[in-house]
Amino acid sequence: MKTIQAFRAAAPLLGLLFAASPARAAQPAKPNVIVILVDDMGFSDIGCYGSEIPTPNLDKLAAEGIRFTQFYNGARCCPTRAALLTGLYAHQTGVGHMVEDNGSPGYRGRLNDQCVTMAEVLQPAGYFTIMCGKWHVGQNFGVAPWTRGFERTLNAAAGGFYFPASPRTEIFLNGE
Repeated sequence: MKTIQAFRAAAPLLGLLFAASPARAAQPAKPNVIVILVDDMGFSDIGCYGSEIPTPNLDKLAAEGIRFTQFYNGARCCPTRAALLTGLYAHQTGVGHMVEDNGSPGYRGRLNDQCVTMAEVLQPAGYFTIMCGKWHVGQNFGVAPWTRGFERTLNAAAGGFYFPASPRTEIFLNGE
């Protein structure tokens, strides 16, 4: 009984002691998150996955971070992007094929409202979110990176950068 009474008397002091301790006050820094998706590239095309081509900067990023070893691509750019941006199967996001609306929920050609992007999760957690490159998950339907959590963007709605006979691709800077 005396032990319980002694603990009750000391509890407020213990609470102050733990609240003021340096280990509790010092929060670890948030890790940087960099996701790189490259079209038309094989698994072993960079050094850290076995390429004979030197890729020192990518190898350094991979050595200091976390590498995917079981990510499955969607065999096309749009579904793969949708899966990587949301963590869901592409059909769950509405981008089961490309960016045309084929009339069924898994094939609307744009990220739907039932999924969230990594930027929509990271931004409220205090991260500054940036997207650069090919978006290709529904900008033709109004679903653009700046509407899905990315604070700063430099993007093309779709691809076509390297086809000389194609019309010039529009590039958007922060939505303009």
